[in-house]
Amino acid sequence: MPSMPVPATGAAAPVIVTRPAADAEHWVQQLQQAGFTAEALPLIAIAPASDAAPTAQAWQTLDRYAACMFVSGNAVDYFFKSPAASGLPPSLRLMAPGPGTVAALLAAGVPAGQIDAPGDHAEQFDSEALWAVVGQRDWRGLLVLVLRGEGPDAAAGGVSSGRDWIARQWEAAGARVDFVGVYQRRAPDFSGEQVERARAACSDGSVWLFSSSEAVANLTRLPALAGADWRGARAVATHPRIVEAVRAAGWGVVVASRPALKDIRDTLASIESLHP
Repeated sequence: MPSMPVPATGAAAPVIVTRPAADAEHWVQQLQQAGFTAEALPLIAIAPASDAAPTAQAWQTLDRYAACMFVSGNAVDYFFKSPAASGLPPSLRLMAPGPGTVAALLAAGVPAGQIDAPGDHAEQFDSEALWAVVGQRDWRGLLVLVLRGEGPDAAAGGVSSGRDWIARQWEAAGARVDFVGVYQRRAPDFSGEQVERARAACSDGSVWLFSSSEAVANLTRLPALAGADWRGARAVATHPRIVEAVRAAGWGVVVASRPALKDIRDTLASIESLHP
């Protein structure tokens, strides 16, 4: 269910946070503390992988890999909560596309010196930014493991394009890349109240906060919202690919932002002057 908004001092319009439930509640709290009216409307549901065997097998064969890339904090959480989890090979490099995933790795007990990730001031937190950090290494003949979510990535407006892109870079550099789905990503079951809230946000001045193209796809493909007119809606998107997906879905105003909280706050404050 959506979180109840609180009075805002920093922005007049409600901010709708669309991340998976646990992440959404965290972002809602952070935005409310910053003076925004914010509510959670999770557009991606997270669940354990449909088959635990590949994750267990990955743990048993980690010593074969030179690097292990986690696409998100959820990938970290579900990988390390596996009953097969054990010690990490000391030579294994653990790679993250951004600070949220780095924080999850640290919380899981991974030494900071074993983690590769873009710096805090990177223009974006994504596969391209990670490759800028690790791409000059000699990857010839090495194995790389990418831990990600199961789900309809290819049908979700390019959701997995960054992950596929970095896999192609590794392969071009002479590495072999294996993929393991350690959790599921799927469309949530929307309540009637959530559907009505989404319908109202087509034109009531709310600002949608999108950090995934998959979330956009899950919303716009909802049968109960078939024919919804999003031209009066506004959004902030945290990556250029997501900006494209939101615009293609029909939003009247879409503004790009770095995914760091400070940048999102600044963007939300500036979007108040923009109207479809």
